[in-house]
Amino acid sequence: MHVVIINGSPRVQKYSNTEKIMAAFAKGLSEKGSTFETYAISDRKTWDIIRDAYIKNDEILIALPLYVECVPGLLLEFLETFPQKDEHTRLSFLLQSGFAEGCQLRCGEEFLAKLPEYLGVRYGGCLVKGGNFGIRFLGEEQQERVTKPYQAMGELFTEGDGFFREEAKKFTGPEYFPLPMRLMMGLIFKTLAKREFQKTAASLGCSVPLDEKVWET
Repeated sequence: MHVVIINGSPRVQKYSNTEKIMAAFAKGLSEKGSTFETYAISDRKTWDIIRDAYIKNDEILIALPLYVECVPGLLLEFLETFPQKDEHTRLSFLLQSGFAEGCQLRCGEEFLAKLPEYLGVRYGGCLVKGGNFGIRFLGEEQQERVTKPYQAMGELFTEGDGFFREEAKKFTGPEYFPLPMRLMMGLIFKTLAKREFQKTAASLGCSVPLDEKVWET
């Protein structure tokens, strides 16, 4: 199997969580003897090259982040340039997000499921997984720990069933967290996480509190 993997994130590759997830998934492909080529739509200058790879290959995987239930606009703009193909081509998706509950990604998943028909190709399913916020800020060992499960999904993908296998469905994790956990996480986000977010923002040049209402100044 040869897979064209497209990073559908608007974020440049250096700062892309999706890029790191793709790398783990591709490692799984390699472990099972499959080959791959990767591209990123963040650089518009490469769009013609990516489109050509899409036209010439039959196994396409688009990996993308979900931003507050919205598929990146840049990806939609790019897909508008795709030509119609036939069902010899299979289009699958890897949808990741910072939101940890599966329910937070279902709207995006349903939208993506409609795209292959629009392009005239087969749908290969959508691998859904949250809890990926801030991967790029982690140390190397922590990054590997978070992304390693995607390697197993890459190995599974080589077996030819796309993401319709039960293992892929279970990969998402809990659809909803139990109430006690939701309450605990709410407390963490208001205290420890809030402080960590502020520190990260400061390292990126932010000089005001994250909850600053700048429109009132």
